[in-house]
Amino acid sequence: MSRPLLALPSSHAKAAIADAGVGNLWQRLFQGVSHFDVRPDWEELAGPRWRDTILHLPVTDNYHAKQGRSTGRLVLERSGRRLTVYLKRHYRLPWRHGWLATFWPAGAWSPGMAEKKNLIAVRAAGVPVPEVVAAGEWIGPAGRLQSFLALEELHGMLPLHHAVPQARQCLDGLAFRHWKDGLIRELARLVRLLHDRRWFHKDLYLCHFYIAEAETERVPPSWRGRVYLIDFHRLRRHRWTWPMWRLKDLAGLLFSSATAGVTPRDRLRFWQLYCDGGNRSWGARLWARLIRFKSERYRHHNAKRRASASLVSRVPR
Repeated sequence: MSRPLLALPSSHAKAAIADAGVGNLWQRLFQGVSHFDVRPDWEELAGPRWRDTILHLPVTDNYHAKQGRSTGRLVLERSGRRLTVYLKRHYRLPWRHGWLATFWPAGAWSPGMAEKKNLIAVRAAGVPVPEVVAAGEWIGPAGRLQSFLALEELHGMLPLHHAVPQARQCLDGLAFRHWKDGLIRELARLVRLLHDRRWFHKDLYLCHFYIAEAETERVPPSWRGRVYLIDFHRLRRHRWTWPMWRLKDLAGLLFSSATAGVTPRDRLRFWQLYCDGGNRSWGARLWARLIRFKSERYRHHNAKRRASASLVSRVPR
């Protein structure tokens, strides 16, 4: 079973557990414990009882809920200060994760703590990511596990599937081409940075890359440090099965590139940069075929789901 990238070394686990306040085994089994990692501004703005209410606190907007989890935008204001976060909450988690957390609480088995540690790891490697504001975990009793994660909002930023069409409208043809060339170079660098370490995102779509909305109106002198990546709850390192996860990442990115303003030339340029100029080798050509094949499968599957949803919506009630 894969674990978060920053699972604590055994030599430091005891000290980290004591600091985190996860109690002893008896408490986790029969009473239940909780532990939190928060920024000072969250502690000040969320109020004194936030630990008791955070899992059920109504969010401000963008609320979505399914399969025992929810996401939403939360605005906290107090004494003229304001903090906006993207709040992820996990109410029902697999029983095996609950028991693993009970017996090894340093393993970050909940999505909230796992994504927090993944964000720390990829930020240290040089990938721009949202700031972690707060994270928490409830372990037990009897194998129960819940968690939450609050990430600072990416103010004034757009996902690439919206930013690219907007830049196409704002820039003239030559400027837009230069704009995309620099952006594609940075995307290839970031994806290679992860994959060279055998880290795989597993939801690598254009909608998970963000840039400042202001950057859609001009050509930046450099894109380095300006492209953010989000949603790291599934990120894992795979040293032995990496080919299948590399294929999944790249096919997902190719599938999601079907947006206004992205051309076949742009996709070829990304592949050339990702392969560091070695895209004409037999191995790279084989990879390209596999990636196109899997991307087409995603497209067909998505089309079937949409057709099924459309059919259901037309059924008389």
